[in-house]
Amino acid sequence: MLSDTDTAPVDATPASTLGVTEEDVRRIVREEVQRAFAKDPAARKAAIVASKGTLDWAYPPLILANAAAAVGMDVSVFFTFYGLNIIHKDFAKKLKIDPVGNPAMPMPVHIPDIVSSLPGMVPMASAMMRSKFAKRNVATIGELLQSAREAGVRLVACQMTVDVFGYTPDDFVDGVRFAGAAAFMAEARRAHVTMFI
Repeated sequence: MLSDTDTAPVDATPASTLGVTEEDVRRIVREEVQRAFAKDPAARKAAIVASKGTLDWAYPPLILANAAAAVGMDVSVFFTFYGLNIIHKDFAKKLKIDPVGNPAMPMPVHIPDIVSSLPGMVPMASAMMRSKFAKRNVATIGELLQSAREAGVRLVACQMTVDVFGYTPDDFVDGVRFAGAAAFMAEARRAHVTMFI
């Protein structure tokens, strides 16, 4: 009998000598994941709401949607209010970052709010952010949208907001669907992962 301070002997025999290959282990894990998904299909669903339309807030919903799709989840992103900028055909022009009231934004030197509110600061801050991302090989918004579409992520524009802002379906990138909040809620209530960004 082992005391509290004793440890049980560990079998250090490699799996390959036990007749279990790496492929066997991978197959077993795949089967277990499939059984878990079959028991609870909602575990495979993610519903994300994108409500902000600035460059820095465009990345989180797209990165998370792509990551969820990459691990085999069924993903829907509902773009509402200013989040529509992310899926607008002119997203490259519409997605900007404003340094005013954004104290967490890293700047090369400290810039007082009064200076950051001067004309030209928004384009400068937006260019700086894009440059930082490019230097670190971060995908662009266009690349993230494309990979999301290729992965089967549903990009859903809020029909009410589209109407309020006077947009038409032609104003959006290819592959965007249109639905109301109630339709999206029907999707979201069947998802284990729900996020509001």
